[in-house]
Amino acid sequence: MMLERFLRYIQTEKRYSNLTVSAYKRDLEQFGQYLINIYELDDMTKATTQMVRSYVVSLKEKGEENRSVNRKMSALRSFYKFCLREKVISVSPLQGVKSLKQPKELAKFVPEQDIEKVRFEEDGSFKAVRDEMLFELLYQTGMRQAELRGLKDDDVSKSAMQLKVLGKRSKERIIPISAEMLKMIEGYKIVRDEQFPERDNVMLLVDDRGKAMSPTFVYRVVHRILEGVTTLEQKSPHVLRHTFATHMLNEGADIRAIQKILGHSSLNSTQIYTHNTIEQLKEIYQSAHPLGDE
Repeated sequence: MMLERFLRYIQTEKRYSNLTVSAYKRDLEQFGQYLINIYELDDMTKATTQMVRSYVVSLKEKGEENRSVNRKMSALRSFYKFCLREKVISVSPLQGVKSLKQPKELAKFVPEQDIEKVRFEEDGSFKAVRDEMLFELLYQTGMRQAELRGLKDDDVSKSAMQLKVLGKRSKERIIPISAEMLKMIEGYKIVRDEQFPERDNVMLLVDDRGKAMSPTFVYRVVHRILEGVTTLEQKSPHVLRHTFATHMLNEGADIRAIQKILGHSSLNSTQIYTHNTIEQLKEIYQSAHPLGDE
């Protein structure tokens, strides 16, 4: 079955994450069920452009947002591109089907004055030291929460003052760290090893039981810390990634250097943060220039 072959392909050859593979599977199965229900067609490789367009209409009639529809179309495009490669079809039914327009959203970030309000417990307990380490690594490196959870002790180089991070599609990259951050990591490891002298993993950061952290665990720690300093609705680890990049740009960092640190394959992904900087400049102009608010 082509769907199963495609899912194996993106998992084993393209090395997509399990979450991405599951999302593709869900979106493709939804389209497959639509073909059965509406057209009595149980073979997705025989779908036509008109069928795809009617599917888009049906999604909009159900109240799906353009972003969600475009994500589903992206899954279909990848599937039919694979079918073309395998010579199962000669023309993709997505040919001529354009993505729906969607408003550009500015990346949400925590203002610098709010970050300065962040305070950590100073009781020397493992939990307090770990939570500060977790937060500072995210904010000072811009790494993804999955990359943070995957960090091992050996990924920290004291001599080179850098971290080795395993990013999307198993791509490794190097992130420089400060002497202060290195000192913080070494201090944390001492407290961690005293708390869990016989832990059964080599992860740098561990949860309250000494085990590998889950995505939910990381989210809860970040959310709790940010909850006390910002009114920003989103208080997730990814917001700290946006915050890192925006603050770096505001301080004059080169955008290509930020691209490398974040692990973006395309500069377009990094350029979303320039919009934040432009918006900040507009606010400064409006408040500071004599004619700014006229």
